[in-house]
Amino acid sequence: MAGPGAGSLSFGRMVSEGLQALDTQLKTSQADLQHLALGEAQNLHEVMIRLEESRIALQLALQVRNRVLEAYQDVMKMQV
Repeated sequence: MAGPGAGSLSFGRMVSEGLQALDTQLKTSQADLQHLALGEAQNLHEVMIRLEESRIALQLALQVRNRVLEAYQDVMKMQV
């Protein structure tokens, strides 16, 4: 059975990889928007789908952050 440190490393790695994936997705969406603005977009439907996926992924990340902050604040309010 793994110790307490092993779980925190995998959780930290999971968060880091998730944020990197989100960053990559947002950069791709930004490039898609630039291509669309220049008239170089091949398929408008695919661009719009990727933009919506990026928007939803960003909203999810913000909601997770908000929940973590709320939990932290609740823990800090507890009396020992």
